[in-house]
Amino acid sequence: MTGRELDAAGITDPRLRAAYTRCRLLNARHGRTYFLATRLLPADRRPAVHALYGFARWADDIVDDTGAETTPAERAAALTRLDRLLRRALTGGGPTDEPVVLALADTADRYAIEPAHFTDFMASMRADLTVTDYATYADLRAYMHGSAAVIGLQMLPVLGTVTARALAAPHAAALGVAFQLTNFLRDVGEDLDRGRIYLPADLLAAHGVHRDLLLWSRHTGRRDPRIPAALRAAEDLTRAVYREAEPGLAMLDPVARPCIRTAFLLYRNILDAIAEGGYAVLHRRAVVSRRRRASVAADGLVRVLSARLGARRARTPASAPCGAPDPKEPG
Repeated sequence: MTGRELDAAGITDPRLRAAYTRCRLLNARHGRTYFLATRLLPADRRPAVHALYGFARWADDIVDDTGAETTPAERAAALTRLDRLLRRALTGGGPTDEPVVLALADTADRYAIEPAHFTDFMASMRADLTVTDYATYADLRAYMHGSAAVIGLQMLPVLGTVTARALAAPHAAALGVAFQLTNFLRDVGEDLDRGRIYLPADLLAAHGVHRDLLLWSRHTGRRDPRIPAALRAAEDLTRAVYREAEPGLAMLDPVARPCIRTAFLLYRNILDAIAEGGYAVLHRRAVVSRRRRASVAADGLVRVLSARLGARRARTPASAPCGAPDPKEPG
C-alpha cells in the first residue's frame, strides 16, 4: 500500500520513498483517528499528509519525553537540532540524512507550503519546554496558532479548495484548533502528569477549579463536582470552535472532503464520549467505540467513491462512457 501511494504521488527517489514510509509508520502508530481519515484521501496526496503529521509527531514527542532519563536541557537541545535541520532543509542549505525532515521538505516544496507555518509550529514546541499553563483562552489561542492552526494551514494546499484559498484558510485553522482542544480535554490527566494544564486558568477558576484540586483528584481517584462543571465549559468552548471550522468543509476539493469530514466527525465524537463518561478524564481515557468509528469510516468510504465517480464523469467527454469507481480505492 505504501508503494502504491508513493507511485501515485510520483515519488521515485529511493531515499525519499524510505523517508515517506517512515512518516507513514509514525502516522499509523500514533495517529489512529487521523490515519484512518487519511486513508480516505486520493492515494497521491496521502504521502504529503503522512510527512506533515510525522514531523509534527516527532517534534511533539521530543517535548513530551519527560522521563527520568531525559533532562530539560537535553530536550531543548534535541528541539534546537530539529529546528536547525528543518531550516536548512527548507532553505536548500544542504541535504539531510534525517528521514522525517527530508519528507517534510519535499512536501513543502511540492505544495508550496509557507515556511512561516513551520517556524510558528517550532515556536510553540519551544514554549512547551517551559510553559506549564495558560492564564486565559487568548493566551492559549496564541500558543495553538503555532501548535494547531498552522497544521490546518499546512494541509490546505495538499487538500485543495474550490474557493480562493484565503477564504478557506480561517476555517482550516479553526479545525486544527478544534482537534487540539479536543485532545487537551481528553488528555487532561496525562498532561497533568507532565506538569502541564492546557485548559485556560480563568475558565477553570470560574468553576472553582485550580491545579491543586486537579492533582488531588488525579492522585486519589476521588471526584469533586466542580471539575466536571469546568470540563463541561471547556467542551462548550471546543464545540464552538468546531462550528467555526465546519463551513470550510464545503470549500475543499470534493475528493478531499470525505477525509476531513471523517476526521471532523471522529474527533467531535471524542467530545461525546467525554460527556457520556461523566467528564471523568482525570481517571480514564475517553474513547470512541469501534462500532461508531466503523460507521463513520464506512460513510466516509461511500462519500469517497461518490466524489471520485463524480470527478471521473467531469473529466470524461459527454460522448464517452463513464468509468466505474475503482473497487480497490481507498486501500
